[in-house]
Amino acid sequence: MATAPALADPLPAASHVPGTAQAVVAAMQPSWNLGNSLDAIPNETAWGNPPATKALFDAVRAKGFRSVRIPVTWSNAQSTTAPYTIDPAYLTRVKQVVDFALADGLYVVLNVHHDSWQWISKMADDHDTVRARFDATWRQIATTFRDAPRRLLFESVNEPAFDNATDAQKKQYMDELNTSFHTLVRASGGGNTTRVLVLPTLGCTPGQTLMEDLAATIAGLHDPNIAATVHFYGFWPFSVNIAGFTRFEETSRKDLLDTFARMRDIFVAKGIPVYLGEYGLLSHPDYTKPAAPVERGEVLKYFELLGYQARISGVTTALWDAGSFINRNTLQWREQGLMDLIRASWRSRSGTASSDQVFVPRSSPITDHTLTLDLNGTTFRGLWHGDTRLASGRDYTVSGDRLTLTSAALTRLVGSRAYGVNASLQARFSAGAPWPIDVITHDLPAQTDTTGTTDSFAIPTQFRGDVLATMQARYADGSNAGTATWTPYQEFHQTFYPKYADGTLVLTPAFLNALTDGAPVTLTFDFWSGAAITYHVTRTGTTVTGTIS
Repeated sequence: MATAPALADPLPAASHVPGTAQAVVAAMQPSWNLGNSLDAIPNETAWGNPPATKALFDAVRAKGFRSVRIPVTWSNAQSTTAPYTIDPAYLTRVKQVVDFALADGLYVVLNVHHDSWQWISKMADDHDTVRARFDATWRQIATTFRDAPRRLLFESVNEPAFDNATDAQKKQYMDELNTSFHTLVRASGGGNTTRVLVLPTLGCTPGQTLMEDLAATIAGLHDPNIAATVHFYGFWPFSVNIAGFTRFEETSRKDLLDTFARMRDIFVAKGIPVYLGEYGLLSHPDYTKPAAPVERGEVLKYFELLGYQARISGVTTALWDAGSFINRNTLQWREQGLMDLIRASWRSRSGTASSDQVFVPRSSPITDHTLTLDLNGTTFRGLWHGDTRLASGRDYTVSGDRLTLTSAALTRLVGSRAYGVNASLQARFSAGAPWPIDVITHDLPAQTDTTGTTDSFAIPTQFRGDVLATMQARYADGSNAGTATWTPYQEFHQTFYPKYADGTLVLTPAFLNALTDGAPVTLTFDFWSGAAITYHVTRTGTTVTGTIS
């Protein structure tokens, strides 16, 4: 079995850097991405984040991160014609940000980022120009940072892709760019002769064949100071909540397990360190959205298992953060419970449960409610409501992996039974982060008739404490309606989303414009309580009519 990346404590002194690439990458665990900053187009603040500061890296280090990845889009300040000069002021700013991180004792990965799809992707149509610009870009970067400490690593290119290319050409171009990058960085001298260089697969995709191709490239370089990099955002339907994959169920789990097994077998077991340069979920977290596409408990289970698999596979992980984990204006972490669980995964496992929600009906008698525990090697220690420990036997019982909250405890916790969350509990275990449990009062949601347009249509909805899980859309003949014609379950946020505070459920222009003109569509809204309600919409030109019957 692979050796997990070590988490030395405290952070190693800035002057100490391990000698081998494996040790360097292990010392970088855990890692964090400065996403949507220097990679933003056309400038650092264009995508909503303030300029990066030393204080930001202070906060990242204080949270326990030992390295940072700094994505950079160099075309923001580069001539598009030979000699492809990068504006010296831009190079100075990038160096300033890198130095902020290095001054904190952090390892840094510096790359070529969105250039990958802006111009590098044109290699099949304009091979020589792309190669000349790619080489010129890295020569300038390598020269600027040739005397930087070995805690700085270079990554050749982010998520490379090649337009209008055959599979054989894509493989060739990927090998060509990685090899050229390696040659010219090493030739630039100084610290670059032994600096750890990070090479990606095509698209940074962790597929079997693509990783084997990269392993062959690395073997051909005969250089011990090389690391491989891929990205992982989970099983795609779960990651964006489409096709009914609302839960982190067996298909999603297997996808994660298989992916880390491939990283271990193809790279780590053969002495090639792996830097998981980006990981997360494609649709979560996103603080700019009115509702979370993936339910909180399912998010927690995903990150818990990912952290464990990375640790036992010897993979160093870099959390992708475009501003959704740490608020870069206040330097406060947005989802403390999620961060606690991610941090715990660096050293241990956390217990989880089948759900983090207990729904109590408002209009019928309250009964016992049972959750299934997944202890993950821990021991259940108890249930807390704030600072108060609930009483075993009276408030809850535990039998094997089944945690049952009693009707008496639930009755007390919901109080007057106002709609929504009435109490937030914590299941605590012998290790790891606690598991949150919200006790929620609900009734069957209700909707009313309405009209609107394809540009603006929202269904009046009384959510009555319930939480939306997904939406199905079908025509009268049973065929699928909407943008995703291969499944009745449409993608959360791209086609629909709730606005709980407004009492509306929005259908997006993309979804409405995809409907057949004049054809009635039946929508089924599935809720986390288990409730389901139907609604009917018909698009006629740009007019949309919605009815409950």
